[in-house]
Amino acid sequence: MLVRDAMSTVVLTIGPDHTLRQAATLMSARRVGAAVVFDPDAGGVGILTERDILNSVGLGQSPDTERAHAHTTTDVVFATPSWTLEDAARAMTHGGFRHLVVLDGDEPVGIVSVRDIIRCWAPARQPAPA
Repeated sequence: MLVRDAMSTVVLTIGPDHTLRQAATLMSARRVGAAVVFDPDAGGVGILTERDILNSVGLGQSPDTERAHAHTTTDVVFATPSWTLEDAARAMTHGGFRHLVVLDGDEPVGIVSVRDIIRCWAPARQPAPA
């Protein structure tokens, strides 16, 4: 199975000056765990995850004043739609992260998460025994 079969094509893109609260609100509304941060001044594409927001709040920082650019990972590992899920899982395990931005050329076309991979690999949910 390939990344294109598992990835979410809902790609939330935010700017570097979004507050963490704005990012969290948008992520929650779209039911996604990560946002692509597009910052042409800082080299292009980064990623902000729910964990980045949680870490900031845990440090006592205000989600109303902290900006996405201060918490964005810019050293991003990108996948392509033609990677296997094994390739994606290996990259995530090696890098210690749970989301990969999927690029087709230079364009973000999706995000694949650990949850997406597990959903593909695990058998379909069975009804609870009566």
